Formats: sequence, C-alpha cells, structure tokens
Amino acid sequence: MWSVSTSGLDRNSMPYGFSIFAAPIVPNRAEEDDDLPYEEEIIRNPYSVKCWMRYIEFKQNAPKSSLNMIYERAIKELPGSYKLWYNYLRQRRKQVKGKSVIDLAFEEVNNCHERALVFMHKMPRIWLDYCQFLMDQSKITRTRRTFDRALRALPITQHRRIWPVYLKFVRKYPLPETAVRVYRRYLKLCPENAEEYIEYLKSIDRLNEAAIRLAAVVNEETFVSKEGKSNYQLWHELCDLISQNPDKVNSLNVGAIIRGGLTRFTDQLGKLWCSMADYYIRSGHFEKARDVYEEAIQTVVTVRDFTQVFDSYAQFEESMIAAKMETTSELGQTEDEDIDLELRLARFEQLITRRPLLLNSVLLRQNPHNVHEWHKRVKLFEGQPREIINTYTEAVQTVDPMKATGKPHTLWVSFAKFYEENEQIDDARTIFEKATKVNYKQVDDLACVWCEYGEMELRHENYDEALRILRKATAVPARKAEYFDSTEPVQNRVYKSLKIWSMLADLEESLGTFKSTKAVYDRIIDLRIATPQIIINYAMFLEEHNYFEESFKAYERGIALFRWPNVYDIWNTYLTKFTDRYGGKKLERARDLFEQALDGCPPKFAKTIYLLYAKLEEEYGLARHAMRVYERATQAVEPAEQYEMFNIYIKRAAEIYGVTRTRSIYQDAITVLPDEHSREMCLRFADMECKLGEIDRARAIYSYCSQMCDPRVTPAFWQTWKEFEVRHGNEDTIRELLRIKRSVQATYNTQVNFMSSQMLKAFSNATGTVSDLAPGQSGMDDMKLLEQKAHLLAAESAREKVTTKEKILFVRRQLRHLPAFETQLRSERSESLKSWTGAPSSGQRDNYACARPLREQHKKLNDCDKPFEKLICPVKFNNIQVQSDSTIRRSPPVYANSYWTEVKARG
Repeated sequence: MWSVSTSGLDRNSMPYGFSIFAAPIVPNRAEEDDDLPYEEEIIRNPYSVKCWMRYIEFKQNAPKSSLNMIYERAIKELPGSYKLWYNYLRQRRKQVKGKSVIDLAFEEVNNCHERALVFMHKMPRIWLDYCQFLMDQSKITRTRRTFDRALRALPITQHRRIWPVYLKFVRKYPLPETAVRVYRRYLKLCPENAEEYIEYLKSIDRLNEAAIRLAAVVNEETFVSKEGKSNYQLWHELCDLISQNPDKVNSLNVGAIIRGGLTRFTDQLGKLWCSMADYYIRSGHFEKARDVYEEAIQTVVTVRDFTQVFDSYAQFEESMIAAKMETTSELGQTEDEDIDLELRLARFEQLITRRPLLLNSVLLRQNPHNVHEWHKRVKLFEGQPREIINTYTEAVQTVDPMKATGKPHTLWVSFAKFYEENEQIDDARTIFEKATKVNYKQVDDLACVWCEYGEMELRHENYDEALRILRKATAVPARKAEYFDSTEPVQNRVYKSLKIWSMLADLEESLGTFKSTKAVYDRIIDLRIATPQIIINYAMFLEEHNYFEESFKAYERGIALFRWPNVYDIWNTYLTKFTDRYGGKKLERARDLFEQALDGCPPKFAKTIYLLYAKLEEEYGLARHAMRVYERATQAVEPAEQYEMFNIYIKRAAEIYGVTRTRSIYQDAITVLPDEHSREMCLRFADMECKLGEIDRARAIYSYCSQMCDPRVTPAFWQTWKEFEVRHGNEDTIRELLRIKRSVQATYNTQVNFMSSQMLKAFSNATGTVSDLAPGQSGMDDMKLLEQKAHLLAAESAREKVTTKEKILFVRRQLRHLPAFETQLRSERSESLKSWTGAPSSGQRDNYACARPLREQHKKLNDCDKPFEKLICPVKFNNIQVQSDSTIRRSPPVYANSYWTEVKARG
C-alpha cells in the first residue's frame, strides 16, 4: 500500500489554499501494479521533468484528484519547472470549465495560480492566462490589480504582450476614468498608438482631451500614423472635431489652429476656411462667420477652393434667411424684423450677383498676367465707365509683357478704343502713345499697336496724321537691330515689321503720290522683308500706272530675293504678264525667261510653266519648238503628272502634225510610264494603228503589251486582244495569242513577287500577312502557302484549255542542239528588223513567214536524247529579252516580225 508522505510539510509551510487529506489514498490493486514502474522511476530520478511528464501522461484518464496529486508532488520536487506549472494550471482551468463562477473550485484554481506566480513571475504566458481566467470570472478589481502586478513583475520588453489584453479589458466595461488612466500609462510606452486613444476618447464623448491629443499628434512632425493617414488628414479631423463641437472643446484656440493650417496646407484652403466659419456658426457668432467667408473668397487662389467657400457661404446666408422667416412666422412680424429680413435678402442677392466678379478675381490672383481674364473682367463692369477705366489701368500696370498669357498689346488697344467710343480722341491718342513705349516680348505686338493707332486716325478721316504715324513707326532708329535679336528692345526692331510697311504701302497707294509709293516698295525690298505677294503688288501697281518695264524689273528683283518654291507665284505672274504684254514681239527674250524659270524648277511646279512655254511657242513660235517643250515636260514633271502630260503631248501633236506623228510619243510614253498607265497607252496605240489599217503594227503592240499583263490580274487586256484577233486574225494568230498567254502566265507563276501580287489581288478582302489567306494553318510557312496557291493556279490553267472548232492541238517535244536553233532564229530576226517609222515590207505582211523555218527546225530536233526541263529562247521582240529565271526588261520598242518563242520539253 502506497501513502503520501507529509514529512517536511506542515500547514504553516504550505502555500495558501493548499491542503491534503490526512487519510492515505488507497488505490486498488490493478492501479498499483500499473503505477509501480513510474513510481520506481520517480524514486530513482525525482528531479527529472521527463519522468514526471511520462507519469502524468500515463495518468491522463485517472480521476482528477489523483492527477492533481501527481502534479502537486512534481512541483514540490521541481518548483521552478515552467512546463510542469503551465500544464498543471491548464489542467486545473480545464477542470472548472463549465462550472459557475461562484463555485469554490474557481478560488482553488486562483490560489494555484498565485502559488505558481511565486516561482513563475517572469513568465508572461502565466500572467496572461491568469488575467484571462480572472476576466472570465468578471472580477474587475482583482483583474486590474493582477494586470498591474504583471506589469511591475515583467521586464519592460515583455509589456507589449500584456497591454493589448489589458486595454481590451478596460474597454470591456463602462469605466471611462479607469480606462483613461490606463491609456495614459500605455501611451508613455507606445506613443505611436495615440490614434487608438483618440478614437476611444471620441467614443466616450471626452472631446476636449481628444482634441488636445490630436493637436499634439498633428504638431509632432515625426509622428507616423499606423492607419496610414497623412498629416493633412489628421489636421482635417482636428478641424472637424473642434469646429463641430465648439461647446465641448474649450482648451484650444480654434482660430489660431485653423489659420496655422491655412499657411501649412495651401492646396486645401477651401475646407479649412469652411471649418473655421462652421466653428463660429455653431458658436453663435454669425457676424464673425460672415467675416471669415468674406476673407476666404478674397484670398483663395483656386477655383475649387472658391467653389467650396462660396457654396458654403451661400448656404449659410440661405439658412439664416430661412431661420429668420421661421422665427417671424412663429412670433409675429414687427417692423424691425421686416427690416432685418429685407437686409438679409439683399445681402444674399448681392452675394449671388457678385459671383462672376469674385471668380474672375480668383483667376487673376492665380495668374495676374492672364490677358484674357482681364478682358473678361472689363466685360463684367459693362455700363460702369469708372470701373472699366480703373480695371484697364490696373491691367496695364499689372501685366508684364514678358510673362503675359495672351497678347498684352490688346489691353492697350482696347483701352484706347474705349476712349474712342466715348469720343475722347485725345485720351485715346495718349493711350496709344504710351502703348508704343512699352517693351513687348514680340515685335508683332508693337506693330499691331502702331497699325491700330493709324486705323483710328483713318476712322476719323485724319489721313495725314495716319501717314505721319506710320512713317514715324517705320523710321530707322538711332540704333539698328536685327528683327529677331531678342536682346534689343522691340522699338529698335519694329522698323523691319512687314505689317507696318504693308499698311503704309496701302495708304501711299490710296493717299500718296506715285513717287512716294514707289519709294515705300523699294524700301521694303531693300530691307529684304518683302514677300512674294508684296512683289506682285508692287509690279501690279507699276503696271496700273503704265510702267511696264518697271513692273518687269520689280519681278526680276523679287526673283532675285526668293528661291523655289516661294518664287513660283512670282514666275507664274511674271511670265503670264510678259506674254500678254509682248506676245511674239520679244520671242527670244520670252524664251530666255522661260528657260531661266525652268532652271532649277522642282517637278512639282514644272507643269504650269511648261504649258505656258508650249502655248507661247504654239501661238508665236515654231511648232517643232512646241513639240520639244512638250517632250521636255514629260520628263520634268512629277511621275504622277506624266500620264496627263503625255496625253496633252499626244493631243497637240495629232492636231499639229497628224496622227502618224504620235507614234514616237506613244513609244516614249510606254517606256516611261508605269505598267498601269503603260497598258492603257498600248491599248490606245494599238487602237490608233488599227484605225489606220496597220494590223501588223497593232498586233506587235498587243504582243509587246502582253509581257506586262498577267492574265489573272488584267483579263480585260486579253479580251481586247482576242476580239482584235477575231476581227483581223486567223487560226495561226489565235493559236499564237493563246500560246503567248500561257507563256506569260507561266512566267508570272515562276516568280514569287508576281505570285504574291496575284494572290493579294484575288483575295482583295484579306488583310495582314499571307498567312491570313489560309485560316486554320497559322503554323505553316507563308512561302509554302504561296507555293500551294501557285500549284492550284497552274492546275486551273491546265484545265482551262481553249478548244476551237478546228481542234487546235499543241504538241510538246524534247529539244537539244540549242546553239544551232538559236543562231538561225537570231539571223532571221536580224533580217526582219526595220525602223519604227518605216513602212512594212512584203515579208512583214505575212504574219508568220519567219515562223516556218522555226517549225522545220523544231521537227529536226524531235529526236533529241537530252531532255530540258524548260527552255526559253532569248529572242528579242521590241527589245524585250526574256530569259528563264529573270524579270522582263523593257526598252523603247521597234517593229519586228520575229516573235520570241517558248518551248517546254516537260513530258
């Protein structure tokens, strides 16, 4: 039988609340046998925590009295073991869970915690568990004292674990004084959590202390909000707090605080001004609030702040009127109250009326050099002459021309026009005289002032005075300066202003003499400030006074001043006027002028001059000279205008020399023009030859044009040729047409760029890359797609064989002995070449006379053993050389009866 020894333990030496039964514990026999190994191990190692923990773990399902007794024995032997105490206390708390808090078992557990703290007073976990256990028992005072003991016992580095639970405890109960005192202690350790304290003060309605704390936070520059608020947000909260609770916040100087914010946060003035006014309104100081609003709208510099303040001001006045009307309706009307109500209504109406002017003042405070806003301000004072004069005076004194936004001279001009409209001409002249002495940023501003000054005199019919003013403006100053020399004042540069000189020239033409006007124009040219329009005006002026040679000299001076393209208008007018004046009397001089104009003329402007030149030659010169001019024009104009020039050339040549003369022109056009226009020229050329009865020539032109006509892209050409052969050809010519068509098609199919152009033409609605033509095959290479499409097109062309009634058959043979065949073919071609303009020989009338030897040679080569994949004989037709793997090179065509021949020896 086992019994607990009580030696060394008397009632006085036991911890408070600890007691054991005097009678020994008598376990049953089975339990004794199970506990025996653990007891023996404890006897051998009484100071081993592991041994005790194994024993405790074994007895987890034993009665709680037995388990507690083992814990008591363990902590008696090892009172400094945190592990034993922690598990023991947790076990004791678990045992009383679910019981009433007035049960004595709770007090025993509390005593157990107290005994543990004798040894574990440096362990914050024990303190936290004990405090939480007391909080669950709702023992407020004992819990608070335990928290205080924990803070005194633990080192300061462990206090951050205690304070959150402590604060949660004091916020749990309606004990504001205790909570405030606890928070004050807490902020000494963690001042960065002042926002939490402020929120708590707001919740318990201690707004005065909350405002004091918030003001201290705002004034501390190093404070960083844990809630992520900026210093301005904290300041705004302070302003709202003190302005909305003036009766509860009495420890702070509200006016000084908000004005400090006005100087600190200049981008948020509107809210701060409204907060200050709101404070006085809630305090009942309405006149002070009105003064604050007036000061605000006179000092804010942004439209947003002005809008906030003005809306709040208007709402305040409206609420005052509503309150007064409600009071009057309840208490009855009296004379004084009626006067007060009328005064408030008038004040409100005046505020609404002043809004545009107040807003304009805000914009001018934002940028006092904004000329446009000054003009708007003058319009706001419409009907108030004195205010307008004061505004203009303030504007011209405030605006700095170097910093002005807009044109500062318009203020002076408008100021002078105001006096002029009120028939105060002398005052207007005074304003203009002052305006001419202002140092503007641009010369053009001063020039505008002088011009407006002169126009005012003209409006009042003071013509001599206007001339005097403009002559004074254009007088050479004592110190000359370049027009764009910004280091010099504008007064020293205005004498080169074209605007003033142009107006002076107009006035001299209207009011002055011929000599004075001519002197003005000459002076403009000498200063090198003339424009092409000035030159033309000068020449027209001289022409009106019948000084034709002088006018031509003016044109010459203008031409010397300018280069292309600026000189184009001068040349155009000069040549037109010269031609109209002299016609063919001075033909050589006119030709020299045209040649001089065309020397260095850009292609963009050459067309008009060439047409004038050709017209001169047609009307007064020689026809061959005109043709030469047209020929030069076709080469000198832009590529986009060459087609039009060739059309004019052909038309004029046909009218002058006849249709046959146009052959060489057509030849040049076909050579020079791009394929699109060249095809059209070929068709027109062939049609002309057909009308002239030159069928062979027309057929040769069609054959030549076929080399640039892909049958799939330009089917209209092949249809036209087919119709021509139907009308004028025979079986052989039609067979040759079809052969050439297949050959051209095969040529285009073997070249990637032609194939891609055909595919894009066929799929004109497709956009992007070639891969767009084959949806669903984005992984394939674009070149493979082109090859597939080419094979499909070749297969289609093979199926589209034309079968006539005579059943024309085409036989393919294998060829070899190429040198002999090519030699014979070239010799026959050279014999048949004739000049382009020569008449066709008798041999040429036979369309295929030279083709018979080729067919015979073709038969001789039928037995060749060496096959050729593809053989294209390099025979020239119209100087076109066709080779097996090269593009087509064209040169000016000549007639030939030998057609280039293509023979395929593929199977």
